[in-house]
Amino acid sequence: MVVNLKANEIVLKAGDTNHCCENDRIPGKLIVTNQRIYFYTKNPNASNFNLEILPDQIKEVIFYNTNKIFPNGLNLILKAGQQLKFILKKRNAFGELINKMY
Repeated sequence: MVVNLKANEIVLKAGDTNHCCENDRIPGKLIVTNQRIYFYTKNPNASNFNLEILPDQIKEVIFYNTNKIFPNGLNLILKAGQQLKFILKKRNAFGELINKMY
């Protein structure tokens, strides 16, 4: 997987994640840069799930527990009303970086 970064863009944090889309979990990588957030799937056949999120699109960042006990859920609520849910380790570190962006 190769990420084409924009000019003056630096990767701040990256990690493996599962994007929860309806009832499916799409494995991939969540990449937070100094300019935007990327989600890239590990499956080349599911490239339609790849995301590029700009900070001005984000309305709120919410932490949640999966299976009611595991603190590893990160929910990005966009201004358009869309919810993007991710399950990842170190969700607090990712959430803090994202909160500083918008």
